[in-house]
Order: sequence, then structure tokens, then C-alpha cells
Amino acid sequence: MFGKRGNDDTSRTVPEFRQPAPVALEAAPSRPSAPVAPQLGPTPSAAPARRMVDAPAMAPEPRRGSRERGEAYYDTKSQVFSALIDTIDLSQLAKLDPESAREEIRDIVNDIVAIKNFAMSIAEQEDLLEDICNDVLGYGPLEPLLARDDIADIMVNGSHNVYIEVNGKVETTGIRFRDNQQLLNICQRIVSQVGRRVDESSPICDARLPDGSRVNVIAPPLAIDGAALTIRKFKKDKLTLDQLVRFGAISPEGAEVLKIIGRVRCNIVISGSTGSGKTTLLNCLTNYIDREERIITCEDSAELQLQQPHVVRLETRPPNLEGEGEVTMRDLVKNCLRMRPDRIIVGEVRGPEVFDLLQAMNTGHDGSMGTIHSNSPRECLNRIESMVAMGGYTLPQKTVREIVVGSVDIIIQAARLRDGSRRITHITEVIGMEGDVIITQDLVLYNIKGEDANGRLIGEHVSTGIGRPHFWDRARYYGEEQRLAASLEAMEKRAE
Repeated sequence: MFGKRGNDDTSRTVPEFRQPAPVALEAAPSRPSAPVAPQLGPTPSAAPARRMVDAPAMAPEPRRGSRERGEAYYDTKSQVFSALIDTIDLSQLAKLDPESAREEIRDIVNDIVAIKNFAMSIAEQEDLLEDICNDVLGYGPLEPLLARDDIADIMVNGSHNVYIEVNGKVETTGIRFRDNQQLLNICQRIVSQVGRRVDESSPICDARLPDGSRVNVIAPPLAIDGAALTIRKFKKDKLTLDQLVRFGAISPEGAEVLKIIGRVRCNIVISGSTGSGKTTLLNCLTNYIDREERIITCEDSAELQLQQPHVVRLETRPPNLEGEGEVTMRDLVKNCLRMRPDRIIVGEVRGPEVFDLLQAMNTGHDGSMGTIHSNSPRECLNRIESMVAMGGYTLPQKTVREIVVGSVDIIIQAARLRDGSRRITHITEVIGMEGDVIITQDLVLYNIKGEDANGRLIGEHVSTGIGRPHFWDRARYYGEEQRLAASLEAMEKRAE
């Protein structure tokens, strides 16, 4: 099927493939570009979710691909790659299914290694075969990391520095890219799948992988030492509150309180720092939304995976090359109010769209949810006020706070602790105002008691002794008041 071109020159720079088809293949000047790739990247999972806690790996670990390799290996790979490009007919390769294309590439690479008589061990040759297949059909050096389910984040700082987060701790890897151009090409390959671009004119981009993992790219000239690529990976199995209980993120009684809060249509803001598990918790809470409700989600990069049948997913859009066509989060939130939603879920509130979300919560869309970057429930309220001011509104401070009190029922605080573990540290009610001050009360707190011999923090979730929460009448309306009372009482007894 694939005819030889009769050119064995292996001294040229290794060309880089791009995906999808409209993106040209970077190749030698003497030959035209051709599209590659029957399929790119890992197969999307059914319901991915960001791993909130340091759970054990759920599957056998594949080839790690993180050991150091010498310059001789990369030089050999460069020569083999160039010979492969001169040998293979890319237009025919694009017609094959991914598995057949991979087998075809492996056969040709084996022939090239034999003809060139490279001195390689069987293990090195197998690594070479896998790496080249990944370069042509996938995400190159990132593939072994993307295949691992125990990795929470992948952080690429230029072509030679790749870090990962495992169990809440950041580790370095031995993985490297050929050069910064290969890294930038792979970044372009990722973002082009969702209709976006990253280049000098548009050097910052948010995107997602087919499995829902969140991607951020910042390219030169903003990134001085080569493109910086950050991937927030999602677990293949969607986490539930019951699993968070097993991992220690929340107590059984605290999880029951959260289930009731989600079920009785409280307006919820999930607060937390970067990497604290806000999106995971938001996914968990949506499991308790009635399946008959119409839910509309608004996100910068679509990553929420709701299981209800009646869901409309909206995603922002960056401006085009002429600086036109941008659709902001605020545009989405304002538009979804015209779409007859029962609940509105905003993946992350960052700016003036918070005012539109508050208005939605306050005008009949009970049970709406969103996440905000902040370090405590009180700081979360302050950030909401600041973001309202960012929208150019000149409302008196007291008026803004009255809107917040009338809109937000519950703030759930998530945190990543110094030992790398992730915990829900506060379940806090917004109950009203005294003068110009918003009054809150904590229902559940996480108390740290100390640490074990391995440096892992020891703590427990306790009730603050509130007999009847402010949303008690709402719980009674939905027939949940007895379960709520039992959960809070059990938590108090556990603390004693």
C-alpha cells in the first residue's frame, strides 16, 4: 500500500504532524503537505471527572515513559522519523483506521531500523516504535502521561521540562520534546480540535482533550522559554460523593447534608483555590438534580459531565483573527435566561457575569450553581462584590450585598491542604444582613488535629451545633427535614 520514495536522506530536521486535516503537515520543502491522522489522542471516556482527592490508581499503570534518554536515542529517532516521512504515503495513511495506521507505521519503522542497522536493544526499539506512532497519530511525548490515571495535572514548561502531579505532589519526569517547535505544534494540534488556535497573534488559549481534560496553552512571545502547556486531567470514572467519603474529602454525614442541599434546590457557590477540586465537587452535586429538570451549563472550556437527559451545554468563543466574533461568559449567561432553564450552572465565575448569575438565582432559577476562586467563604463573598463592580455597576455597596444575600444560599469551601490532600473544609449558609454586613453561619467544618508519621494531616468533619439550618423550611418543603436533622445530629455525636 505504501510505496518507497527512494530518498534515504536522514539529515533533515524531523517534520511534525498536525491534526485535524485542515492544519498543514510541517514537512520538507521538496514535498507538499498532507493531512494525517485517522484519529487523534485517547478515546473519550464515558463520564470523566477531575480527581478531587488523592485516590489510588484505578487500573494497572501503563508504560510510564519517564526514564531519562540520551542524545543518541533522540538522534536515532530523528533519523528514523525523517526516513519514515520519505517512505510513507500520507494520503493513504489518512484513510486507515487508527489501529491499522499504527500497525503500518510500526512495520515500516522496523524495516527502516533493520536497513539502517541502528544498534538498539529490543526495549529501545519498542520505545522508539511507540514514540514515533505517538508523534504521528497522537500527542507525541505526552501520550504515556495521558494514559496514566493516577496523574492529576501535566505541566510542560518548554520542550525539556515536563512535570506531573501525583497524589497531590509535583514530580519531574524524564520526558522531553525534540524542540520548542514540536511542543508548539502539539499544542496547536490539541486546540485545533475545538476550533481554536495558538500562535503569536493569539498566544493564550483554553481548550479540552476528547476525554474532557482541561488544557491551557500560553505560547511565545508571552512564554519566554517555549510554550507552557498545562493539562488538568480527568479520571476515567466519574467521582461521586460516596467516593469522596471513602477518600476522606467529606464525612458520611457531611455528604448527606450536601446531597440534601443539592436536592432541595439551594443556590450554591463552590469556593476554592486552584486545584482544590471545585469542578469535581460541582459534578458530584449535579447527580442529585431531578432528571426532569432542564439544565443549562455555561463554561469557558466545556468539561462538566452531567448525567441528566435534559442538558444544554454552552461554551464561550474567543475572537477571530480580525478580533471579531467573541462570545463571552456574560453573553452566555444572559442568553441562557431566554432558554427556559430550571437551573443554570456556570463552570467558573471570573468576572461581570456574576451579576447575571445572581439575578438568575434571585428570579426563579433556584438550584443554580457556580464556582469561584477564593480561599474562604467570607473571601468568596468579597470576591462576588468585586466582580459585580468589575461590570461597571454603580450600585451602593449595601444594595449589592442585599442582592448577594437574596441569591446565594450555600457556600461550599474546598481546599488542597499542605500534604496534598483535598478536603471540603466548610459548608456555610448565607443567612441575612445586620446593618451593612452579610451574616453567615457554618454548618460543617473540617478540624485538623495533627499529622501522622508520614506527614499526612489528620482531621475530622464536625457539626457546629446548628440545630435548624436557615434552609430548614426549604428542606421541609421537599420532605428532607428528618434526614437533615439526623445527619447533623450524627455529626455532633461523632464530634463528642
